[in-house]
Amino acid sequence: MEFKVKDIQVQKLHTACIMVGIFTSYGLSLTAKELDKLSNNYLSNLLKKGELDGTIGTNLLLYNVPNIPIERVLLVGCGEESNIDAIQYKKIITTTINTLKSTCVPEVVCFLNEIYVRDCDNYWKIRHAIESTAESLYDFNQLKSTQNIIRHNLNSMIFNVSSYELKNAQNAIQHGLAVVTGVREAKNLSNLPPNICNARYLALKACQLSEQYSKKIKTSLIDKKKMEELGMNAYLAVGAGSHNEPLMSVIEYKGDKNPDAHPIVLIGKGLTFDSGGISIKPSQAMDEMKYDMCGAASVYGVMCMVAKMNLPLNILGILAGCENMPDGRAMRPGDVLTTMSGKTVEVLNTDAEGRLVLCDVLTYIERFQPELVIDIATLTGACIIALGHHVSGLMSNRDVLANELIYAGEQSGDLVWRLPLLKQYQEQLKSTFADIANIGGRPAGTITAACFLSQFAYKYDWAHLDIAGTAWNSGKLKEATGRPVPLLSQFLINRAHLKE
Repeated sequence: MEFKVKDIQVQKLHTACIMVGIFTSYGLSLTAKELDKLSNNYLSNLLKKGELDGTIGTNLLLYNVPNIPIERVLLVGCGEESNIDAIQYKKIITTTINTLKSTCVPEVVCFLNEIYVRDCDNYWKIRHAIESTAESLYDFNQLKSTQNIIRHNLNSMIFNVSSYELKNAQNAIQHGLAVVTGVREAKNLSNLPPNICNARYLALKACQLSEQYSKKIKTSLIDKKKMEELGMNAYLAVGAGSHNEPLMSVIEYKGDKNPDAHPIVLIGKGLTFDSGGISIKPSQAMDEMKYDMCGAASVYGVMCMVAKMNLPLNILGILAGCENMPDGRAMRPGDVLTTMSGKTVEVLNTDAEGRLVLCDVLTYIERFQPELVIDIATLTGACIIALGHHVSGLMSNRDVLANELIYAGEQSGDLVWRLPLLKQYQEQLKSTFADIANIGGRPAGTITAACFLSQFAYKYDWAHLDIAGTAWNSGKLKEATGRPVPLLSQFLINRAHLKE
């Protein structure tokens, strides 16, 4: 879909459809007032008759409005004027696009960015209108023999902005489309079944990305043999029970003017299926364990965004591909593993496998002398208990980094909440037979998982994002969300601006 910005005079506009805001208590937005005046109070008379009450989620599509040479006027309920927040604005856009999908409108001119949204400027409103539109139009159906494709003719949206705001609005479109690309790629990868999307498939996608952007991206693969040479025994133990061998994809993007600048490292947990291993999971909803690779999918999506935007940063994206299956060769509860760092780990639960993969990756990336490291993982069910499905968990060994991520979450609407990473929690990970156990019991399970990882991430600034509750939706709405691509994209955009 194409997005544009123009400085438009509504009285001279000829188009298929325009969208204008209507508020509760018969309130009209600026453009709606102008249309009402041109049409001899046609709009306000409709509202007084009760045709539309202006509440969020209500729309009214009008044809042949008197004295207006526009084919259709879509009145959009925006709620209480001057009391609209970011979440409500996104809902307004989403319901509007859902209405337009059922019409044959090819092009729409949007005046909704003129409504006041608390703490949000025009850049934000245009960018998030684009992201919300893409979310509404997304459909994953390529695996169906009969594809019931959602038919819609909407292929162009134009935002009205004043001439002095055109450059800022064009930036909003560029950024919005890049984030949309990243989210879509992350969703498409996550929604694939595990018999298609395994560690080798992740590697294939990583290699294709480097072929597409060969001047900026180089991909290298760490296979089972190389892992053995490196001593990545914890990573290997997780995949020992699967016929699909572990394979780590290292995507190296160099956009900084200084090619030797220390990279920002993003590590994505890529368990393409997690049965739980010998500590097998309950059968209910086990099909959703294909989503245990959403961390890797989000890193892949972010790398797509970075390449599309040509950000002036050096970034390393790791897709830690693996599969956790029960087998005669699988690791067992009670096994003691020697990690790449030399630290030994007692396996008390084979379903706490993600941290075993990540701990070796956290050691591996030391060789790149990272500026900072962020790992992204669907790591603990405890995070869902703590934060539900609205907010991702954040833990970090640096306050500045944590605050940057929190701020980026607020900007993007992809929110995180910081949990404490105190030394007292490390006591729960003590083992009788090894340096550390891979679980610390039920209390504070999300925190102790991060505490485990922190023991391998002390040489650099590090943050951990637990996306177990936010990476996908369950039930009838089962589908990947693409999170935290918006958060990480905004974080990197902010970082790139510091280099300008």
